[in-house]
Order: sequence, then C-alpha cells, then structure tokens
Amino acid sequence: MLVHAHPDDESTGTGATMARYSAQGAIVSLVTCTSGELGEVVSDELAHLRGDPDALGEHRRGEIREALAELGDIRHHWLGGPGRFRDSGMADTDGNTAEGSFAAADPAEVTRAMVELLRADRPHVVITYDDFGGYGHPDHIAANGALMNALDPAADPDYAPELGEAWEVPKVYWTALPDSIRERAEAAGIDFEPRTVPDEQLTAVLEGGEFHENKLNALRRYPSQVVVDDDGFFATIIRQPEFANEHYVLVRGERGPGEGPHGWETDLFTGID
Repeated sequence: MLVHAHPDDESTGTGATMARYSAQGAIVSLVTCTSGELGEVVSDELAHLRGDPDALGEHRRGEIREALAELGDIRHHWLGGPGRFRDSGMADTDGNTAEGSFAAADPAEVTRAMVELLRADRPHVVITYDDFGGYGHPDHIAANGALMNALDPAADPDYAPELGEAWEVPKVYWTALPDSIRERAEAAGIDFEPRTVPDEQLTAVLEGGEFHENKLNALRRYPSQVVVDDDGFFATIIRQPEFANEHYVLVRGERGPGEGPHGWETDLFTGID
C-alpha cells in the first residue's frame, strides 16, 4: 500500500515500485488523500481549469484513473471517499487552513479513515513520505501523519472494531532521496529543494529500469500537471534512466538482508515471513 497526497505524486515518486510489484503479482493498493484541487495547471490547453478548484479536482480524478492503468492492476482508494479532503495548497498559503483542507482536517476523522483502509487491505508493506513530506508541502506532511498515526490503532482490536479486524503492518517505509542526487544537482548549478539523506542511511534501493517507461507513461496521463516530452528541466530529468530508481528508509519493522556497500534491500518484502 502506498499513501500519497495528490494525483501524480504516486507516479513521480513510486511509479516504478508500483509497476514492479504489480507485474510480480502482488496486490498493490494506493491511497490518495486529496484530488489536487489547488495544483498549478501547466497545460495551456487546460487553461479553463485554472482558478476553478472543483473542476480541476474532477479532472485530476480522471487523470489518475488513466495513470494507474499504465502501472498495472492497482487497487485505488480516496481517503475518506472522493473529494472528502481538499488540497491545502503550498506551505504558508490560505489553503492550509481553509475549510475542508487536508492539512487542517480533524485528526480523529483522518485516523478512522486510514484505519479502515489498513484493515480492509491488510498490507505487508506500506510506503509514504517522510515527516517533512519530502519538501515541506502541507498535504505531504499530513499524508505522513495520516498513516503513522493510524498504525497503532489499526493493530489494536479495541479501537473501533466496527472498522474491521485488527491488522499490524509488518514494514513501513518512507520515500527518500540520497545525498548523492543533491550533490550531482548542485554540481550542475541546480538549486535542489527536496530533503535528502546520506546514502548509507537508505534502507532500500529498487532499480526500476525495466519499468521506467511505465512510469513515464503514467506521468503522460497528467497533462494538467506534468510535461514529459519537451526539453524543459523536469522533462529532461525524468527521462534519465536513474529516474526509475526509487529509494526508501525503513521506519517500522525488521530490515531484511541487503546488498552492496550499504547493505541496501533490493526487495521491500525481504525479511517478512
């Protein structure tokens, strides 16, 4: 199970991982917390969606359906149901505290919604962002909190038994970017904003080259948010083979055997009986 904030986040950060495990026959489920109503519309052909959050949210719900089809057989959930929690916007904007925003949602309601999904799908591995949301976006931080605050209640049979049989998730990972990526970006004169971690602190590195095209094709299904096939900075970066490699830090559960100088896991399920 993967817990992401907005449509397209799953493809950008974990698309190759999703495609890999789907191809291997694992049940892969995605929880999307908001419809991305406040996202910046990059396509002039979709300019009519600018300034219309409800219309953009509906459009992005359509985009994610097409994107997930590129990644395999993915079970998709909207946290609390479609449109229940709204995009909070970038940090320090009015959307952070607006009525219905995910960042300002009642923690108890969010926890119940997430517990219900954890108990229904009973995942062995769950992935979300780190507690900074990767780069400080309020919805990414809230997605981290939504999962992490639900893990213990989901495993407690006395918590809301009407939500299903208790389930303890064996392994929880946070997505990560290694310091080596920052170093390469800065050497090229690029101001690199996302948080990175020392390479030796990574737990798992999944080489996703076989699924790079799946990841790119999924992103092509998000014309409102992403341009894949031009000579812009983002498009150039994501077409590099390294973009298919995805990095993780284990935050709950037992680390399995790994490889290489840092003992990185190459399979997120390693060590699970």
